[in-house]
Amino acid sequence: MSSTSSTHSTEGTSGFAAFGLPPELLAVLTRLGVDEPFPIQSATLPDALAGRDVLGRGRTGSGKTLAFGLPLLVRLSGRRADSRRPLALILVPTRELAQQVTEALDPLAEALRLRTATAVGGMSIGRQATALREGAEILVATPGRLMDLVGRKDCRLDRVTVTVLDEADQMADMGFLPQVTEVMDLTPPDGQRLLFSATLDHDVDQLVERYLSDPVDHSVDPSAAAVSAMDHHVLLVHGPDKFATATEIAARDGRVLMFLSTKASVDRFTKHLLGSGVRAAALHGGKSQPLRTRTLDRFRSGEVPVLVATNVAARGIHVEALDLVVNVDPPADHKDYLHRGGRTARAGESGLVVTLVTPDERREVARLMADAGIRPRETRVRSGEAELSRITGARAPSGVPVDGGAPSPERAKRGGAAFRGMGTVPGRPGRAKNESRKATEARKAAEARQAARVRRGG
Repeated sequence: MSSTSSTHSTEGTSGFAAFGLPPELLAVLTRLGVDEPFPIQSATLPDALAGRDVLGRGRTGSGKTLAFGLPLLVRLSGRRADSRRPLALILVPTRELAQQVTEALDPLAEALRLRTATAVGGMSIGRQATALREGAEILVATPGRLMDLVGRKDCRLDRVTVTVLDEADQMADMGFLPQVTEVMDLTPPDGQRLLFSATLDHDVDQLVERYLSDPVDHSVDPSAAAVSAMDHHVLLVHGPDKFATATEIAARDGRVLMFLSTKASVDRFTKHLLGSGVRAAALHGGKSQPLRTRTLDRFRSGEVPVLVATNVAARGIHVEALDLVVNVDPPADHKDYLHRGGRTARAGESGLVVTLVTPDERREVARLMADAGIRPRETRVRSGEAELSRITGARAPSGVPVDGGAPSPERAKRGGAAFRGMGTVPGRPGRAKNESRKATEARKAAEARQAARVRRGG
């Protein structure tokens, strides 16, 4: 099997219209303010729309969801799935990414009267089976739950004409490769395959060789570009001062995503932040899926400005305009560092990644940074010092405990300002009749988040 590379240009034409998309899809994109394609979309759309197998290399946040979603939708337009037999499959590594992909594609699918279903762990398998039984053209799934449904005979993959492997490197890193190959073997060999990955290591290369037929290879916005879009700092701290330093960073004005190594340490640090007057929430694999979804929604809206997480949040989570990621505990390897840092500096934006390093961690972190191709700025800091504040915006917390529930009046004001700053979808500029101010802000925030998910998806 050979792999070729090609380049495409839409110069002289207007945005997504240059690709000959159906008017229904163009209307939704225009309504959501998605006007110009991102580089990976411009590169891959012509080949994917032509039915070619595509290998797309680009980091999370580069716009991959539309790169594979639009061709998939066009291919399925006018078709109807039988019970339990989806026509397209999008395989993703995590529940959160599955939810994001579904939310990004839903308004576009609705415009073509196509039905979507999601199959992920941590949610009711009965409801997912019912959705498939009622018929869904597009299935977004994680490998484990999909094989559960196949084993129960609630899903058959013999009618799948388009298969997407999104974040293939992450699926390999998480040990899903045997399940991925099991799934792929159940799909028709003559179907179109679109594989997207930030890196192409040996495991992903095996998937490409085995399942893609003469793929067109497009490499856009690779890991090196992601690294250059971020500002990397290693802050050298004394062990006893580490959590005081992290607490002051958490108390900054603005959102921050903080990573710790274990579920127990995430819960302890979150409880400490709440007791110090910092509104924070915890996210890790021990939380139920509905709670994880609510926590992310509160973080995205600005209601909770600090999210404390394990690596579960490093994979496939997109938060609009997040400019600071803090490794309170250094990651285990350079891939985890890039996944964590990839939550910021997305889709051309800049971002700051800070890693707190104690003396006994310094050598290992230096090796990790070298493996990632990063030369961080190294600064020795202590809590309460101006240098810490200069780099991260750190400040002393209020010391007034918060309960993690209703926001304080000051935080509520900031949350309202955040809602207003997110804008609205064209055609819905003001408050609906008989709609309260709070309901208006909530609606506008939801609409803006939907537009952002479609614009920045994947």
